[in-house]
Parts: sequence; C-alpha cells; structure tokens
Amino acid sequence: MNLTIYFLRHGQTEYSRNNAFCGSIDSELTPEGLEMAKAFADAYISIPWTAIFCSPMRRTILTAKPLCASLGIEPQLRDGLKEINYGEWEGKTPEVISREYHDDYIRWSADPAWNAPSGGEMAVRIASRALQVIEEIKQNYTSGNVLVVSHKATIRIILSSLLGIDVGRFRFRLGCPVASVSIVEFTSHGPLLKVLADRTHLDDRLRNLSGT
Repeated sequence: MNLTIYFLRHGQTEYSRNNAFCGSIDSELTPEGLEMAKAFADAYISIPWTAIFCSPMRRTILTAKPLCASLGIEPQLRDGLKEINYGEWEGKTPEVISREYHDDYIRWSADPAWNAPSGGEMAVRIASRALQVIEEIKQNYTSGNVLVVSHKATIRIILSSLLGIDVGRFRFRLGCPVASVSIVEFTSHGPLLKVLADRTHLDDRLRNLSGT
C-alpha cells in the first residue's frame, strides 16, 4: 500500500466569502464553513486514517475538528502548513491592493515565487517550509492515508512543487476552492495527482456560495 495524502482546504471564512487576502489573520469559520467541515467528516469518516496534520490556525483546526472528534485522533499541528503571510495586504481585496500597492501587486502577480506581497512572504519560502512537513509525513508514514488541512495558496504551492509545476504559476494552474480535497498518491514513480479540488462532499447550496 502506498502513502496517500489528502489535502483539505479549510471551510469558508468571512475573508474567503469576500475574496479578501487572509494569511496571518487568525479568522474563524462562518456558519457555512462549519457546515463544510461537518460535511467533509461525514463523507470521509470511513477511510482508515493513519494521521491528521493541520495548520495551527483556527480556521484549519475547526475544519479538522469534526473528523478528529469522530475518530478520536488529535491533529498534529505544524507551522509549515500555515498560509502565506500577505503582509500589508491582509484583509484587503485585490481591487484595493491593486490601487494602493500597484507596483508590488503587478510584480507579485507576474511571479509570486520570487516577489512577495508588501511585507509578506515569497512562494518559494512557503514551498520550503511546507515541503518539510510533507517530507516528515513521508518519513514517518510510508503507507496509509494522511490528511493535511491547510490553506489555498499553501496547498497549491505544495501541489505545484510535488508535480513539477513552476511555483511562480501556482495561482494560475491549480484550483483550490474552500473545503476542496486534492489527493496525491506517492508511488515508486513519484507523486501522482489522483484528485484535484473535489467538493462532491458538499451539497449544492454550499458548493455554490459566493467567494473563493
């Protein structure tokens, strides 16, 4: 049996609902976000989970909580799974940032791998810290199913790195809406993307909410 990692993005927050940047802000889930967490747990409870790793932010911990409670498993919190720090852009929409930090926003949009949000983190930095967690998982769990609960940019950066996609293109190559699941199996030939951004565990109402 190969190691399979399930990457789950947290449920809806007020920032994802309003399409605003939220990295270091420790936001809560909305009521709908809590519903998303419960829907994931209900749909994936039957999988024989080996371990659960989680970003130490409230929105990710709350997303993991229903499944962890049902299984009696404590999530292993890792700072490496935190979202990109958006610096001075935190809480602002792209429209506001484009107006107030225009040059930085243009540079970041062109290549976020090596250009950081104003006062924030470059994507290569996120790749470095997040992949350390993936390597830890691979070293400690050579087979089985491991859940990683993280964030939109961080998951896309991890997937890009594993699949050989230029990290600077992570925003334009991979989707990752709230409460979506992407699945990577680690085979003898390397990482195999089996599922990308699946949300069939959500009902139509939750899938069609506005936001990102």
